[in-house]
Amino acid sequence: MDTIKSSADISHLFSTGRRLKTPYLTLIIGGEGKSPRASRHDLQGRVAFIAGKKLGNAVWRNSSKRRMREVCRALGGPWPGYDVIFLAKSSLTDASYSKVLKACDKAVAHSCLGAVEEKRG
Repeated sequence: MDTIKSSADISHLFSTGRRLKTPYLTLIIGGEGKSPRASRHDLQGRVAFIAGKKLGNAVWRNSSKRRMREVCRALGGPWPGYDVIFLAKSSLTDASYSKVLKACDKAVAHSCLGAVEEKRG
């Protein structure tokens, strides 16, 4: 899984990306050609998993990131041509995995990523 490591790319996505909100996390999606630096990453897609320090301690943040990575895998990510940020909310670790997955699946189905999934399958 290719991740977004550059803080410039993450800041660019925060300012220009499309936000999909669920009760457990927020997805920030940047489309094709919107990256400030075009590279080989644009072809295969990248993801980032963010759990802020304001929301919990290290145990909570690590647990949240593990859960977000697994949700991303289950949804078929990373998506070709798209950069996606998974941004944790405080309710992420309290909810069951199936509820989180169902909410994210619904959000992805209504987004531009849903069309990518239909092309793959």
